[in-house]
Amino acid sequence: MGNFFTQALLVASEKINNKADIAFATKGGIRNEIKAGDITVESVFEVMPFENQLTVMELSGEQIEQLANFIAATGGQPVSGITLSIQDKKPINIQVQGKDIDKNKTYKVVTYDYLANGGDNLDLFTHALKRTDYPQKVRESLMDYISSFTKNGQKINMQLDGRVKIIK
Repeated sequence: MGNFFTQALLVASEKINNKADIAFATKGGIRNEIKAGDITVESVFEVMPFENQLTVMELSGEQIEQLANFIAATGGQPVSGITLSIQDKKPINIQVQGKDIDKNKTYKVVTYDYLANGGDNLDLFTHALKRTDYPQKVRESLMDYISSFTKNGQKINMQLDGRVKIIK
């Protein structure tokens, strides 16, 4: 569900004309799974019952490394656009959009206002280089993303794809 959810956030950033490199959520923010079969508005509300709004932030490469450290320390979080491996609760092999992270580059991250305000112990987001909030609700973005599959006659297939690997 986390992969699907964050992919929906990336698509939403394109639709608001502020395309992000990375989408980030937390496991605690996604409150339910979507079961096989027809997807209802109610089931989307169960996934995202909050009134969170889309936020796009600009973060430095160093801040993205801090985010990767948070992801690793917490055993992985829902992401799109970034891949990494976790070894001994530390991130290794961090890539953004298929390229090694560049500490000198600025990256755009799409998330939601609760996290951008420092929720879930993400104080690093409160130090973004730039932040733009949008009236679009995260839940609405998720519904739009699901509708795009329906309009194209596609089935939704949620699965793990190795974005975050834990090395034992």
